[in-house]
Amino acid sequence: MTNRVLYLFGCAAPPVVYIDRAVRDARAQGWDVCLGVTPTAREWLADRLPELEELTGHPVRSSYRLPGRPDVWPRADVVVVAPATLNTVNACALGITQTFVVGFAMEAIGKRIPLVVMPCVNSSYARHPQFDRSLETLRGAGVRVLYGPGGFVPNPPGQGRPEEYPWHLALDAAREAAESHRA
Repeated sequence: MTNRVLYLFGCAAPPVVYIDRAVRDARAQGWDVCLGVTPTAREWLADRLPELEELTGHPVRSSYRLPGRPDVWPRADVVVVAPATLNTVNACALGITQTFVVGFAMEAIGKRIPLVVMPCVNSSYARHPQFDRSLETLRGAGVRVLYGPGGFVPNPPGQGRPEEYPWHLALDAAREAAESHRA
């Protein structure tokens, strides 16, 4: 039985269709994985939701629970948002909590639950001036942002390789965050 809980939140960027790889790797490393996705990512994964729920042993969430209802997930030790779209990165930095994924990420900052964010944007999106400001805001809030050397490096539009998304970097950062948080 595992004792570390990883909340893995995926957004509607092409690597999300490979999120099962990250779940399998995390479980092999001893994590109890709870998977959350944005509403659009949920649409992309609709046919695979039963498989993902069986793989994690938990329901895949994409919306807030109703008031008064018990939480169906165990308490998180670490939260990873990957792949994080431009929209999600900016919403997190600006505190715009329209989705469960962003809302929980914001709550993690306030509760001091270690939060790792690994963007997945093309190089055109990455040049938008708000993106750099958002990354700096998140870093300033104590979020471990995996972007640039040692993290996600964007490709030109249409030249992404979603099957090569560096999930291992996010899982390594989650492990490091959990270890340093416990110390």
